[in-house]
Amino acid sequence: SCSRSFLCEMHRAFCSLPSQRALPSQSLLGLPSTSFRTHHRQSIRGLGRMASTDAAPSGVAAAASGNGAAPAQQDPVLQYVVLRKDLWQELKWPLGSVVAQACHASTAAMWMNKDDEVTCQYLSEANLDHMHKVVLEVKGESQLKELSAKLEEAGIKHKLWTEQPENYPTCLATKPYPKSQVAPHFKKLQLCKAPLAA
Repeated sequence: SCSRSFLCEMHRAFCSLPSQRALPSQSLLGLPSTSFRTHHRQSIRGLGRMASTDAAPSGVAAAASGNGAAPAQQDPVLQYVVLRKDLWQELKWPLGSVVAQACHASTAAMWMNKDDEVTCQYLSEANLDHMHKVVLEVKGESQLKELSAKLEEAGIKHKLWTEQPENYPTCLATKPYPKSQVAPHFKKLQLCKAPLAA
């Protein structure tokens, strides 16, 4: 009879847990009533945290995993570089000289726009290992000058590199831009595929 009475009291206590007035007395489970309430609240909070974790989007979970992978950009910031194909194909410039022209144009374009917000983002420490460039080619000097004039008209900031003291246009480079903003101006050009050796 004592056991049955004890079990009935336990049943009533657990059924009425949300109400503090019905919490079991100190005689139950050997716990003070305040400790029992504290344990109950902690359990509820723990269940809430579990529910929040389960409901988190997969992207958030991946970001929290700490794998260090850079998220894919929907509209990457990049720099376009355009070289004259005749430099190596007809004029037989060595590879090093052609690469130097691209470096000159690229560096000059970024320096001229060093205070530009997108350029600063492109050159930020966080992006140094994630730079994107697209290197294209045109047939010769007249095509390079024509492209430069069209970019100027469209408001696309760039540097037409002119080798000195010969005053010889060899290459152009844009400042860094979001791809969607600048790609349409280069859609008719081909990727530069100069052979590394004759």
